Amino acid sequence: MALVEQFDEYRSRMNERILGSDNLIIKRLFNLDTNTYAEGAVSSKTKELIGLACSMVLRCDDCVKYHLGKCYELGVTEAEMQEVFSIATVIGGTIVIPHLRRAVEYWDELQKGTE
Repeated sequence: MALVEQFDEYRSRMNERILGSDNLIIKRLFNLDTNTYAEGAVSSKTKELIGLACSMVLRCDDCVKYHLGKCYELGVTEAEMQEVFSIATVIGGTIVIPHLRRAVEYWDELQKGTE
């Protein structure tokens, strides 16, 4: 779980630093991001899966890790995750494969927490 802990610690530390600068625009963007994934007509779980697929296609490893963590917290199954990996790879093409590798590695690390 070192990979997960390292990412979570870095993200928390840097978010605290960024939000501590009291930049209104940045605070509003962070708030918008948080509210976008809240439960609504579309479930939070589905929103996180969509966010994961989009992040993979956009090739943002930090975003992929974040959404993988949220998916794990929301109880996404291995089968659901594999389908989303497939969707993202088909949409994004072969350039997504390196990000798929890192996503699978991170998902495996998250799964170790339940063993």
